Amino acid sequence: MEPTPPSADAPNTSDPDLYTSHLELGSVRTAVDALREEIGRLVVGQAAMIDELIACLLAGGHALIEGVPGVAKTLTAKLLAKASGLEYSRVQFTPDLMPADVLGTSVFRPQQGDFEFHPGPVFAQIVLIDEINRAPAKTQAALFEVMEERQATVDGTRYPMAAPFMVVATQNPVEHEGTYNLPEAQLDRFLFKVVVGYPSLDEEVTMLERFQSHGGFLDLDRVHSVLDASTVEDAQRAVRSVRAEAAVLRYAAEIVGATRAHPALALGASPRATLALVRGAKAVAAMSGRDFATPDDLRAIVAPALRHRILLTPEREIEGVRPEGVLRRIVEEVEVPR
Repeated sequence: MEPTPPSADAPNTSDPDLYTSHLELGSVRTAVDALREEIGRLVVGQAAMIDELIACLLAGGHALIEGVPGVAKTLTAKLLAKASGLEYSRVQFTPDLMPADVLGTSVFRPQQGDFEFHPGPVFAQIVLIDEINRAPAKTQAALFEVMEERQATVDGTRYPMAAPFMVVATQNPVEHEGTYNLPEAQLDRFLFKVVVGYPSLDEEVTMLERFQSHGGFLDLDRVHSVLDASTVEDAQRAVRSVRAEAAVLRYAAEIVGATRAHPALALGASPRATLALVRGAKAVAAMSGRDFATPDDLRAIVAPALRHRILLTPEREIEGVRPEGVLRRIVEEVEVPR
C-alpha cells in the first residue's frame, strides 16, 4: 500500500529543526548515570527495572513492580530512595492491615483537649508497599487519594505529601492464596508496571562473586546519596519541559487507540494511558540528554506504560497470550510518523 502524502496542515517531521535540542539536559543525564552507578553497586543486572524506575521517578509517577520473590524488587526501591537522597518508608501489606495503619490516625490529648495527628508511613517521599495485593480493598483504597492528589484526608483535614513523592508497590505474580486483586481504577494510577525476570547466568555468577567478596552480607552503606530532593524536583521540571511534537502525540494516541479495537483485548487503555505513554517518553528522552521525544522513545516505554491497563479476552488468556505480545503486535502495525 502506497503511503498517503501528508496534507498541507500536517507537521513536517523531516524538518531537521524538529528533532534538535534547544534545552540543556546534561544535568539530568548526569543524575541518571549517578543513580545507575550507585544502585549497581548492589544490584547486578536488572538494568531494565532500574531504568524504568528512574524514568518513573523523573516523570513524577508511581510504579508497580511484579516479579517472583528474590529478584531485588524491594532492594532496588530502597536503593533508589537512598541514592536519590529522598525520605524512605516501607509498609508490608497484610490481610489485617487497616487504612489508619497506612495513613495515620488522630490521637486525643487529654491535657490540651484536642486531637493530634500522628502521620503513618505513607508520609515519606518514596514509599515502598510490599505485596500490595495482600491487603483488602479498604486498605488498598486508602491509597487512591494519596497517589492521585498527593495528599491524605484524615478526619476531614487534608495533609499534603512532601515533594517529590512516589509510591513503589510490589506484587508476586505466582502466589495468589490470600491475595486481593487490585481494581482496574487503582492499577490505572500506576504510571508504569515493571515486570522483573530472573538474571542471566553470568549476572547471577557476578552477584555471587560480589556477595562473597564483601563478607557474605549485603552492605547498604556502600550506596550513598548522590542527589537530593531539590535536584530530583529540578529534573522532574526539566522532563515536563521536554517537547513532544504533534506527530509524536498523534502516534501515542494511535497506539493507545489500537488497544481499544484489538480483537484479543476485552478492555483497551484509557486516555490516562495516553498521557502516561507521553510522560514516559519524555522521561526516556531526558535520560538520553534530549529535550524532544521521538517515536523510538514511545516504543521503548509502551510495555511498562500499557501492560497493566489492558485486559485480554478470556479465550486469549486461556491460550497463554501475554499483554506484552499484543502490545508488540500493535506497535508493529501502527504506522511510525516520518
